[in-house]
Amino acid sequence: MTGQDPAGAIRIDTAKPHPARMYDWYLGGKDNYPVDEEMGRQMLALDPRVPVMARVNRAFMHRATRWLVGQGVRQFLDVGTGIPTEPNLHQIAQGIAPDSRVVYCDNDPIVLAHAAALLRGTPEGATEYLQADARDPDAILEGAGKVLDFDRPVALCLVALLHFVSDEDGAHDLVRRLTAELPSGSHLVITHATADFTPKESAAATAKLKAAGVTLALRSRAEFTRFFDGLDLVDPGVAVVNEWRPELGEPVAGEEDGVIPGYGAVGRKP
Repeated sequence: MTGQDPAGAIRIDTAKPHPARMYDWYLGGKDNYPVDEEMGRQMLALDPRVPVMARVNRAFMHRATRWLVGQGVRQFLDVGTGIPTEPNLHQIAQGIAPDSRVVYCDNDPIVLAHAAALLRGTPEGATEYLQADARDPDAILEGAGKVLDFDRPVALCLVALLHFVSDEDGAHDLVRRLTAELPSGSHLVITHATADFTPKESAAATAKLKAAGVTLALRSRAEFTRFFDGLDLVDPGVAVVNEWRPELGEPVAGEEDGVIPGYGAVGRKP
């Protein structure tokens, strides 16, 4: 079990790996446990570039945020934010537009334990943390609505999240429900791992994670693109993550060593 006990202490399940803590380990963080490191090392044995993929995802988020702020977007809803790693989304957005408002959302207790780090924003803007499950869009919308104005454009960010949500768990319904509440001019930002380039290694990784109780729903380019149905894809459309508007950021060391097996895209709601 994870969550909070009646006394308010945070309880963390260290018996099985957790994607957010594994991601933290890939990035060189300290907020992970032996079970996360062990599974992380098994993933590295299948593909040594997994840490590069994690850093590439972060770099995509930075570039997409810069682009969105440049388009006048001042509100961000980041679902599945993960353990804080600087610079965070609000630091990028508020560094350009101090009045930006950012709501982070995650259900991992260890992220809750570090929520204070997510709230150090500018006095002109707002940064808030919402403890909610990505599979509960109504709770997310209710909580975010206390900080964000849903009559003005919002950027919904689902970075490295949806490949942990299966179709059976309602991945597409989740995206549709959240975007349905956003006004015209809002944007959807997604990165997603794929097996298109590494089918053998991806099948092995999926099996290992499943045995450890972690869902990995790798999707093809066509399946990934479906998340943007009804939206206008921003140029260059669906791209390998590190190839989406690279001029807006710095290259990640190692990204040049073969194709990064993941897609990224930004879509605008008409």
